[in-house]
Amino acid sequence: MNREIIEAIKQIEREKGIDSETLLIALEDALLAAYKKTPDAAEHARVEIDRETGEMRVFQLVLPEGEELRTLPREEPEMPEGVDPAEWEPPPPEIDWSAYADAEIQAIDVTPDNFGRIAAQTAKQVILQRIREAEREMMYEEYVDRVGDVVTGIIQQSDSRYTLVDLGRVEALLPESEQVHSERYDHGARIKAVITEVRSSTKGPQVIVSRRSDQLVRELFKLEVPEMADGLVEIKGVAREPGWRSKIAVISHVQGVDPVGACVGPRGSRVRMVVSELRGEKIDIIPFNEEPARYVAKALSPARVREVLVDDEERQATVIVPDDQLSLAIGREGMNARLAARLTGWRIDIKSESTFAREEAEDEFGDETESGVARCAAMLRTGKRCPNAAVPPTRYCALPAHARLGEVEASLGRPLTPEEVEEASTPKGWERVSELAPAAAVSGSGEVDEEGGDG
Repeated sequence: MNREIIEAIKQIEREKGIDSETLLIALEDALLAAYKKTPDAAEHARVEIDRETGEMRVFQLVLPEGEELRTLPREEPEMPEGVDPAEWEPPPPEIDWSAYADAEIQAIDVTPDNFGRIAAQTAKQVILQRIREAEREMMYEEYVDRVGDVVTGIIQQSDSRYTLVDLGRVEALLPESEQVHSERYDHGARIKAVITEVRSSTKGPQVIVSRRSDQLVRELFKLEVPEMADGLVEIKGVAREPGWRSKIAVISHVQGVDPVGACVGPRGSRVRMVVSELRGEKIDIIPFNEEPARYVAKALSPARVREVLVDDEERQATVIVPDDQLSLAIGREGMNARLAARLTGWRIDIKSESTFAREEAEDEFGDETESGVARCAAMLRTGKRCPNAAVPPTRYCALPAHARLGEVEASLGRPLTPEEVEEASTPKGWERVSELAPAAAVSGSGEVDEEGGDG
């Protein structure tokens, strides 16, 4: 029987990769614990298993008389609850047998007659337990090194709190915080996710996966783009609104390799596979550029950018776009601008050409003339503000076209908005502005004279 145990342990070592010495030491400890429960068990004892024959013996340990007692360090024991302090005695300190040489210890064989039966039962329990523990440790070591990798699994269970994903050897947890709210996780569906964390537990490794992580986009492109897997193309940055849109910046490390084209693939096949795995999430692929202005302009794709003004100290970029591109540059609920800012790491202020021109004019002339008198609030057809002085109590100069704006304001009982003033600088726009005040005695063309002098 003892020989069979040794053979079984060696076979487990070959098949499971569990060290046989580790198993034998664990078995000796378990057999000692079992022996301590038998009647008349020796106070100090050890169990030895012959590594060749498998023979198991119990030895009582006795110190010679007069030998100094060497004990293991320990903290002050706490008294159990409900025990009378007067009757309680703390347990004696444990002897440190490793502090003695073998010659200093007398070992007396006290193996019980029925120890073989005890050994057989204990061996089975210990071996099974150690196998389970070893398998848990090996699985933990396997997955802890795979943090950041993409894994494929089958959804086993899903509710409002979490989703369980079967990875084959272990079940991964997809918590609600790592789920994409626009996605459905149906039982039996196959999904890809990225490992974000691996925890060790008594029941085995707990693998946490994510569908929201930016790393998922990186790894999916590595799977689909050979140039990226080979290191020829690299993703420099990822900004993502999970389930809606992602922006990635790519760079080529080899001359002649187009990083954007490599990621898109023939007829868009590569990026289409990634989009399909992300359940329809749109992806913008832009070339990375060391020059901030060019990088920010590309990051706002698909909007066309006219000019980018950068402030290196504040890491702020002012982007000027055509008037018809303003809404596209900002995006739905500001998504495009927000993703571009996260991708580049720059604060981005987007302005239309007309707004920027008006602000430039105001900065150029100021709100006052050289004499300190308030300037006319009218706009010229060039998009610049009128440089003439306003005639109190109005906000406008004495030019007829500008004075009529003051009449409109008087009729309305409120100042015109900057947009209305700008609109009034053209004949058609003047007609629309004048309709705001039908009660005013407003006549004549509202076309602005661009050669106005001092009012």
